[in-house]
Amino acid sequence: MILLPLIILSIIQGVTEFLPISSSGHLVLVHHFFDDMASMSAIDQKRMDIAVHIGTLLAVIGYFRRDFFDLIMGGIDILKFKFKSKNAHKAKLIIISSIPVIICGLVLFMMDMTVFDSLQIIAWATLVFGVLLYIADKRPQSEQTIADFTIKHAFIYGILQCIALIPGVSRSGITMTAGRFMNHNRTEAARYSLLMGMVTIAAAGILTGVSVFIDSNVTSAFLTQMGIGIFLSFIAAYVTIIVMMRWFKNNGSMTPFVIYRIFLGLGLLGLIYSGVI
Repeated sequence: MILLPLIILSIIQGVTEFLPISSSGHLVLVHHFFDDMASMSAIDQKRMDIAVHIGTLLAVIGYFRRDFFDLIMGGIDILKFKFKSKNAHKAKLIIISSIPVIICGLVLFMMDMTVFDSLQIIAWATLVFGVLLYIADKRPQSEQTIADFTIKHAFIYGILQCIALIPGVSRSGITMTAGRFMNHNRTEAARYSLLMGMVTIAAAGILTGVSVFIDSNVTSAFLTQMGIGIFLSFIAAYVTIIVMMRWFKNNGSMTPFVIYRIFLGLGLLGLIYSGVI
């Protein structure tokens, strides 16, 4: 892979991972439109995608380092059977929300991983779930924080997160949509979505990491490219998280993201059905 496509892939992943606009959908588009990436094998494309996802994982851990520490301590409390502590409650919520997508993701990983990598599917998912996000965002906002979330809330977040395995849906988008339908305010819905992302991205990274180390065809040059992707996506993601969370804290709505999704979805559909792509 030449350097320019790698830089573009890393920055797009870093910017889109936590915005409700679908990072996976954008990555498929990058692979489709860059010949250098299109020539890569499907497994190598997925490996590079996971590499840049790891960069975003490090970014969200860095930004939410206090929450990350709380989750670690909560996990320790659970192991000590201290289920009623504040940190244990937060850890239980994240665990419950993560189990469904880990199971579904493992099933897809063992199957044809490119089954949903269709531009038509991405276009329709981008459009339809963008409209759904707009409808959800019109609901009132409660003052609940993550500490007030229930097991039921966590389960709903988790089930809907599975839909995001389809490129174009957006993991952040569908989980924020779920939160807004439950009247969770934008800041807490986004915060919970990003905390869930820690587990989801880590699980995907572990699966791909295993496949990298057991495959003797992985070259040192490719591993170097993965390292560059991790670093660049980390920088892009960290900056994006800062901007997004400030936007929501200042009562910014989901509308700009919805407008982007609608234009992108309609644009892709126009190009597809006109035969241009």
